[in-house]
Amino acid sequence: MYALVMLTAFFVSCKKESLQTFIVESHDKKGYVNMDIPISVLEIANDAINDDDKSAYESIRKINITGLPMSNTDAETYTNEKATLQRILKEPTFKKLMNFKDKGMHITVYYTGESDAIDEIVAFGYGEKYGVGVARLLGENMNPAKVIKMIQNTKIDEDKMNLSQLSKFFEGK
Repeated sequence: MYALVMLTAFFVSCKKESLQTFIVESHDKKGYVNMDIPISVLEIANDAINDDDKSAYESIRKINITGLPMSNTDAETYTNEKATLQRILKEPTFKKLMNFKDKGMHITVYYTGESDAIDEIVAFGYGEKYGVGVARLLGENMNPAKVIKMIQNTKIDEDKMNLSQLSKFFEGK
């Protein structure tokens, strides 16, 4: 019996933290707001899109947003969750792209993959007034220059876009 307890403790302590695990587990944590957005919700008006922009759009699969607004938590939980995300994002698979501060928010953008074939873009942000959160853009062989150009070149078809879920995220509910 003692050996079974020790073996279980060993395997639990070896559990590797990952961003995917953090996001999935946050769905069950009190105070977290989560959204999984398929890229199809951002339908592009296809009549004005060129082949390069279309391939950039098709390289994006979905967007995950997970956040813990300060209005939903206490300072200790905020500090612990921020530290957990910082620890996860220090893994060598995440390469820092840039960081900046704006209105009390600290934001760092990371990516995984190669610079011309990115599989994931992660924006991690925190601020004592706002809370802590992470947004993740998942794709396959995304070319950041082409994605940026696509965003600049295309018009979003507002008649087909359904972003009503986003208002719940920003309201912290």
